[in-house]
Amino acid sequence: MISAPHEGLAGIATLDPGRTADALRTLFELPIPATGNSRVISGNLTECLPTEYRADAALLYGDEANPFGVIVEVQLQRDDHKRISWPAYITNLRARDKCRACLVVICRDRATARWASQPIEVGHPNWDLVPLVIGPDNSPVYTEVTDAIGNLGLAAIAAIAHNKHPQINKILATLTAALHSLGEDSSAEGYAGYVLVSLTGDAQQEMERLMTAETYPYQSRLIENLLAEGEAKGKAEGKAEGKAEGALEKEAGILLMMLETRGVELSEGDRKRILACKDEAILDSWVKRALFAESANEVFS
Repeated sequence: MISAPHEGLAGIATLDPGRTADALRTLFELPIPATGNSRVISGNLTECLPTEYRADAALLYGDEANPFGVIVEVQLQRDDHKRISWPAYITNLRARDKCRACLVVICRDRATARWASQPIEVGHPNWDLVPLVIGPDNSPVYTEVTDAIGNLGLAAIAAIAHNKHPQINKILATLTAALHSLGEDSSAEGYAGYVLVSLTGDAQQEMERLMTAETYPYQSRLIENLLAEGEAKGKAEGKAEGKAEGALEKEAGILLMMLETRGVELSEGDRKRILACKDEAILDSWVKRALFAESANEVFS
């Protein structure tokens, strides 16, 4: 099953492509065009061959004269198969969208970040792919609200990367204050929700406390209740069946949050269908489609 932290980080990367571009320019000085369109595109990078290559997210910047693609992968643990597929992601995106392309990997812990940043020897002379990794060691520690406002996308990712930082409470307080400054901007609720589901332990509890404060207008009561209900069912009586059902409830809540944040309209029947789904594979497929879907039909098709 796709995990909440995985989808939370992928959601942050695709929520506002412009803010994601700011983060990548800050960390890696990437030549992402400042003019033209910025949009989320399909992460399906499969060729006309049996092997499927599907990135967690893909973004395209600029116009037809100067397109620049960014592939975003969320890596929560080591997976050596990725060292085979990541070079294909870049070449397939370049061929499909006729653009320059780069690979960015987001990691929550140092060990995974160190693994992901190792050069991948493709075999062609002078072409070793070195993924651009965002992790605890190169993520800024934002404790000043003005700094977080200036690069909100990076501040959200950094808060997750510093989940176990000694100043995590201050980091989260800074982030929520920066989100509060956005007022009714719908992206504020999206960032807050994605950060919440991506954190663990005491940090997640602190983020929940900050989000339930009445002074923050981006709180989503619906999503908070769904997540709480999923956790409660997962813990109920310690039964394996209860835990599995709770995990499905939680993923359904994440899916609703993603669609709500992206402005996809759902009927009451659509919501009931999502909450009633007990098939892990189907839920996973809906979550993947939700990153790019413009309508409920595109999610369920």
